[in-house]
Amino acid sequence: MTKSTQTAPTERTPALIPSLDQVVPSAERQLAVRHWLLSALDETGRDRARMEWDSHGCAFFRLGMRFAAVRFHARLVHGVAGTETLQGSNAYLADALGGGPVICDPYAWHYYALVLPSAVDHLNYPETRGKWGIEPLGRNTFLGVPRVERLGPQDDHASYWAVPMPSAGELCEPDLVAQLLDEAVRRALAEPGPST
Repeated sequence: MTKSTQTAPTERTPALIPSLDQVVPSAERQLAVRHWLLSALDETGRDRARMEWDSHGCAFFRLGMRFAAVRFHARLVHGVAGTETLQGSNAYLADALGGGPVICDPYAWHYYALVLPSAVDHLNYPETRGKWGIEPLGRNTFLGVPRVERLGPQDDHASYWAVPMPSAGELCEPDLVAQLLDEAVRRALAEPGPST
């Protein structure tokens, strides 16, 4: 009988599975994500998006082809995350959505979780949730998508990636989005409203 000589990773013995940053540098991932996003557009749309990204940092994309989105109000996230800061809320979203991509529009106080187009057909939100800005956005809806390098709040209050797309085409799991919103609404409903 032989004994295994393999040891657990230590400071001197690196892990056998490298992190994504060790395999594909950040700049290369961002370039792949940029190309994937642009592939959702025709040639004219790609040229327009590049120009808008270069001049404004954000470009409008028609949803429903490669990706769709679920919009929800930032106050829902602040309540469930237990923080009023964008940085704290962004970190909470990254954890709750398994690193799936989320865009923040700090001017409108909305977040947009990017999902497969088919997911918006299955995410039903009753009328009562409308006051929290929850809305699945699919075909024939436009969304401002920031340049992939816009990874935090900017002085111009324009949209940015609260949680960047981890790799080309990697979107939020609809079940995780639904769980996040269900918990956020449950907590919001449990909070006492302002006294009149």
